Amino acid sequence: MAEIATDELRKSEAEIMDASKSVFILGSVVGDLTIEEDAGSNDISLEGLQQELEECKADEVVANILSKGVKLREYTKGVENNLRQVELDSIQEYITESDNLVSLHDQIRDCDIILSQMETLLGGFQVEIGSISSDIKILQEKSLDMGLKLKNRKVAESKLAKFVEEIIVPPRMIDIIVDGEVNDEYLRTLEILSKKLKFVEVDPMVKTSNALKDVQPELERLRQKAISKVFEFMIQKLYALRKPKTNIQILQQSILLKYKFAISFLKEHGKEIYNEVRAAYTDTMNKVLSAHFRAYIQALEKLQLDIAGPTDLIGVDTRSTSLFLRGREPLKNRSAIFALGDRINILKEIDEPSLIPHIAEASSKKYPYEVLFRSLHKLLMDTATSEYVFCGDFFGEETVFYEIFSGPFAVMDEHFGTVLPNSFDAIGIMLMIRITHQHQLIMSRRRIPCLDSYLDKVNISLWPRFKMVFDMHINSLRNANVKTLWEDDVHPHYVMRRYAEFTASLIQLNVDYGDGQLDLNMERLKMAIDDLLIKLAKMFTKSKLQTVFLINNYDMTIAVLKETGPEGGKIQAHFEELLKNYTAIYVEELLLEHFSNLIKFVKTRACESMNRHHILCLLLIMSVKITEVDFLNAAEDPNGSDKPITVAEVEPLVKDFGSRWKAAIELMHSDVITSFSNFLCGMEILKASLTQLLLYYTRLSDCMKKIAGGSALNKDLVPISSIMYEIRKFRTF
Repeated sequence: MAEIATDELRKSEAEIMDASKSVFILGSVVGDLTIEEDAGSNDISLEGLQQELEECKADEVVANILSKGVKLREYTKGVENNLRQVELDSIQEYITESDNLVSLHDQIRDCDIILSQMETLLGGFQVEIGSISSDIKILQEKSLDMGLKLKNRKVAESKLAKFVEEIIVPPRMIDIIVDGEVNDEYLRTLEILSKKLKFVEVDPMVKTSNALKDVQPELERLRQKAISKVFEFMIQKLYALRKPKTNIQILQQSILLKYKFAISFLKEHGKEIYNEVRAAYTDTMNKVLSAHFRAYIQALEKLQLDIAGPTDLIGVDTRSTSLFLRGREPLKNRSAIFALGDRINILKEIDEPSLIPHIAEASSKKYPYEVLFRSLHKLLMDTATSEYVFCGDFFGEETVFYEIFSGPFAVMDEHFGTVLPNSFDAIGIMLMIRITHQHQLIMSRRRIPCLDSYLDKVNISLWPRFKMVFDMHINSLRNANVKTLWEDDVHPHYVMRRYAEFTASLIQLNVDYGDGQLDLNMERLKMAIDDLLIKLAKMFTKSKLQTVFLINNYDMTIAVLKETGPEGGKIQAHFEELLKNYTAIYVEELLLEHFSNLIKFVKTRACESMNRHHILCLLLIMSVKITEVDFLNAAEDPNGSDKPITVAEVEPLVKDFGSRWKAAIELMHSDVITSFSNFLCGMEILKASLTQLLLYYTRLSDCMKKIAGGSALNKDLVPISSIMYEIRKFRTF
């Protein structure tokens, strides 16, 4: 094969040499050839020449040729000669390198021989590698098979070891269960026994094993022995709860909870015995807690301070109440019937510890019922929280708590069933409603729902009782005997003071709650007191005394409402409006009493030309509060007459005023001081009266300037500045 390739290479080299020689001959021949122009040809067509020339302008070579003015034919001939020369040079170079080509051929032949030998050697290697790969594959399959067998044997060994460990009953475990005391070690052994019993009952493969037939009777005897011993132990611990003065919570937390697994063991492997233990604990705690709460309630009842009775109502005459009914009660406690006072502090002490009866009794201190109510429910909440958490941890059942507390709840219901029907303290009942609401929030924050239904029931029972007592107060006002209540005194009536204190107390208790139902009830009470107060006022024969009586009561009511803070709201605004109206009426009545002729003349005959700006300046100088409506009423005369005013008509008025105006003002001052209980209110009324008097007199003076011959009375007129000077004296009070 190599020889054939060598022969072919030699033939190709000979052909190349012959070709080169022919090229040289051809070159010499071609070099003598010339191309002549065929100038006489008639076949040349010049059509489209101009267009082609335009297209060739863009070509760089053509543009260069045309720019030099060279003829295309000559340029073409030169190009052809260059190409011919290049071709001849290439052939000459090939001939020169012929020896190198022969050497390259020899090298290629030697490489081919070596590669052939390598091919043979690699073919042998390939056969040997295929044989080794087959052996490795066989070994790999054997290895996988052995690994799988080993894994299966390990799994079988693990299951067998677990089975043996779970089903075997060690002698030590038997000794502890049968003869050991119930302690921490006993509980750990119970856990092991429980696992073995579960293993035997749950795994279906175990039930079919022969080993179980030997072990199961022993496991059953151990189960029965453990149940019996745990039952006796737990019953003994439960009896300890019945001992007097036992701290139940400490016993539960420090002893019983340590053995809660014993209860779990009974629950899983001895249901009937577990129910007996559960029933024993439930019955024990029910009786113990019921007795504790009953004793605590009896001790609290000795500390109770009676605040109100069925006759302690707003509209009831105190003189008609029998002295024997209140003979044992201090007078200072009766003020708490309608006034909240310090009783509201109970809401700030809502989470304080419960009262300890024997300590409170030793100090001979008495408490309103809401204090006892809070203390009792505080004890109930703490006890219920502790018991609820314990029952969840120890038994894992919430129903146990409700079975235990059925007794304490019955004791509480019995107590309130006795107390509420005899409670006539509306403020105390409202305080209990607020306390219950606060207790509900506390239990919600603790996330203990066990008292939700009980507290709801308490709240539901308190509201109807409050409504009934509240209606009793309203009816006492509606059905009050006016003649019996009337005292012929213009100072604030004790019924109105009761109402003011009672309303202020309820408003204060409703600040943070916004109870709409309570607002409606207080609106009804307000209407009832308004009617009664008007009836009492009408008992005075003089209109002025009626007005003074109403002003004093309204002013006192507003003062009491303001003491509770800025929460008076609509009720306070109502009485402020009434006070304003009756103050205006009293001012007119007071002035009519001393200056009736002057006022009558100004209202009926004074001209309307008074300078309003002048009047307003006077009011500002005296710092008198006056509305625009009052100003218009004072400066205008809607009932003016068309009949001309004469000097003779005005002269008596001027002289009368000049002769006694100072004395009249003193009398007015004395009258106000003695009529009104509130000195500040009286001074405001006196100031308003003097201001109104100044307005009337200013209108009279202004009217005289319009009367023919009125200047003759100027000497009798009192200067406005003098009147203002006297008025300023009363501003110092």
